[in-house]
Amino acid sequence: MRYVDEFRSKKLVEKIAKNLKALPLPRHLKIMEVCGTHTQSFHKFGLDKLLPEKISLIAGPGCPVCVSAQGYIDNAIKLALKEDVIITSFGDMLRVPGKSSTLEKIRAESGNVRVVYSSLDSLRLAELNPDKRIVFLAVGFETTAPTIALSIISARQQKIRNLFFLTSLKLIPPAMGCLAKDPRLKLDGFLCPGHVSSVIGSRPYEFIVRRYHLGCCIAGFEPVDILQGIYLLVNQIINKRAQVTNQYSRVVKRNGNCRAQNTINKVFRATDTYWRGLGIIPKSGLKIREEFSEFDAYRVFSLSDVPGEASDKEKKCRCADILKGLISPLECPLFSKACRPDSPIGPCMVSSEGACNAYYKYR
Repeated sequence: MRYVDEFRSKKLVEKIAKNLKALPLPRHLKIMEVCGTHTQSFHKFGLDKLLPEKISLIAGPGCPVCVSAQGYIDNAIKLALKEDVIITSFGDMLRVPGKSSTLEKIRAESGNVRVVYSSLDSLRLAELNPDKRIVFLAVGFETTAPTIALSIISARQQKIRNLFFLTSLKLIPPAMGCLAKDPRLKLDGFLCPGHVSSVIGSRPYEFIVRRYHLGCCIAGFEPVDILQGIYLLVNQIINKRAQVTNQYSRVVKRNGNCRAQNTINKVFRATDTYWRGLGIIPKSGLKIREEFSEFDAYRVFSLSDVPGEASDKEKKCRCADILKGLISPLECPLFSKACRPDSPIGPCMVSSEGACNAYYKYR
């Protein structure tokens, strides 16, 4: 592994940008990046200013907090109001608006919400608080799923009976298939997520090439990674040779991390699930298997897994269209006016991986 400075080399960035501008582009190209970290890095480093005018990099549903259903947030708030429950969550979830409140407000009022940095922190909290029911908000993509699965396995091995998981785990490739066939988007290719790909490998994207004839390139998150990924993808388009290219080969292998995949499959099974902005996508979510159902918060607390309905205020937010790549954050009438990081209306402004958050910070 080389030092990060090499992947931020101004000389290399300028060289790749120059080569990009020299390519004979057949038309205006639309490339979707399906990772919130790509969205943040792209704007943080000002790479949007280095692309040729005929290339647009648009944000997709690459933020797990953003694509979680409104009903999921409302379920979490409902549990947080119970006196014997402690909600544990990554920080981004706390400020996402529910229909009546936020977890942040409940945290300030009752202290029944705790921020953790790993699902394993929730396991330790459950050990220390045997008189409380600990509910971890299991939100994420394939990158997060292995540690959550491992936490459930560990809880069973340690015979911890007061830890439960409210899951909103989603799978990226099925969502990409949904986007690829949407005629409104007219995509030319995908910049695939590096973190997710380190777990699943490059093979799961091959159906995009076979079925939709769209190129895919897995890329890292530094400026050189992103520009090189775009360059490789544009060359596929020019040469009409759609394939899965792996720019991030220092981390991602074709078969991915088999041990992590086996851990996921031991605890979870694929299920149809709802994505904010995209609707229900077949086999795009992870549900706790029956063998581990004693840890499933939906079953234990008799919760309904439904999309839910946004508040009247949030209905004016166009987060759903932004997640699908139909508009940019700048086209939402609430952006930077009523909706800002200090007073977010939609999850795309709340999360550090949200497109609105990135646009507000860096543009």
